Amino acid sequence: MLKITFTDKALDYLKRREIADKTLILITDDGGGKYSIKGGGCSIGSHFSIIWVDQVDPDYPVQLDNDQGLKIYTSKYDMTLMGPNMVMDYDAGSLNLRSDEGILDGGVDIGNGAALIKANKNVKMGAVEWRC
Repeated sequence: MLKITFTDKALDYLKRREIADKTLILITDDGGGKYSIKGGGCSIGSHFSIIWVDQVDPDYPVQLDNDQGLKIYTSKYDMTLMGPNMVMDYDAGSLNLRSDEGILDGGVDIGNGAALIKANKNVKMGAVEWRC
């Protein structure tokens, strides 16, 4: 099981945002998922988001082990872009995520899953020319 540790500052931040007791999803925000806040194909693996939802989403069945008692999940796909011994910290006004491999994201976003699904519901991708 993949492990994530939330520092006291990060946990306090989630409590102040009133989501520490919610079901959370940690995603690699690649711009193409149903909970994407921002990102895009070229930024895959460099931006992460924490999404709060009302119940466990079957598309994100992998529970992340943590000692803080948070209910946080991810997907097998997202796990491929995470690293061992992840730590979520809060510093300089933002959440940041690191692992044994280094900094994964210095500005982790937080989003409301239901609101994101509603907002992204009618988004249609047209012909896109990718240039990274």
